Amino acid sequence: MNVDMDTDDWLGCPTPLEMYQHQCSLLVEELVETERMLRRARANIAGLVQMNDLLMTGKAEAEGKLADALEKISMLEHQQPFGSVQSVKIVTEQRDYLFRENQRLLAELKALHELHPSSSA
Repeated sequence: MNVDMDTDDWLGCPTPLEMYQHQCSLLVEELVETERMLRRARANIAGLVQMNDLLMTGKAEAEGKLADALEKISMLEHQQPFGSVQSVKIVTEQRDYLFRENQRLLAELKALHELHPSSSA
């Protein structure tokens, strides 16, 4: 059965003009959504730029303080009124060594007491 009919005028089938109008309304909705997303993205970018400015200011302050501290350390290393920073490092190393040695001797003493518990009384 060969049926060749024009179906444009059937009920429920849109005309080409109606299809174009529907497509246009879909595109308008998509454009509105895109504009909303673009506004939100611009607001996010503005916030990020502001945060970056604050971070850069903080970084510059921290770098300035670091430079001052390094300069003070350098001055202290070159001055020797009561000894240098190096002598403080040496004393610190000696303290650490004596602490480790003390802990080792305490461990040995504890081991001896565990081997001979009656001699400790």
